Amino acid sequence: MLEKKNESTRMIILGPHANLSPAELVQKIHMMGLPLTIKSTCYGALIHGEKELVERAAKEIRELDPNNIFLKDRGFPPGDPRRCRAHRGGAREGFHQLEKEFKLLGHVSEALSKPQKVSLLEKKKIDPDTFKEIADNIIKKKRV
Repeated sequence: MLEKKNESTRMIILGPHANLSPAELVQKIHMMGLPLTIKSTCYGALIHGEKELVERAAKEIRELDPNNIFLKDRGFPPGDPRRCRAHRGGAREGFHQLEKEFKLLGHVSEALSKPQKVSLLEKKKIDPDTFKEIADNIIKKKRV
């Protein structure tokens, strides 16, 4: 089952504070009535189908809990023998990366729910005499 040019696969990852479970997520996707392949996973779900429909479903699902539902492209459709652990055995390639990313999602969710305005200070150039003074001070400290 190779992914065709007009098809797409998205991972829907539920953050640790999401308002729904993977089972509820899959049920809501099914209720949309779109002709998609839907696979429940431990982290959320995979959806596969025509690009436009996958994007539509992903957008609608994300609106349910925008700070706790995350989307990620996946290069292979569900059940693809190159990635499916039923064919390969063991954890699939990329699972450990996803596991690491999942540990950060609580922090990402919190940041999304409490946005703060950030202003960056523009770095200013220093004149050569000031730079020489800084360098001389560092050299003196290293000698001590």
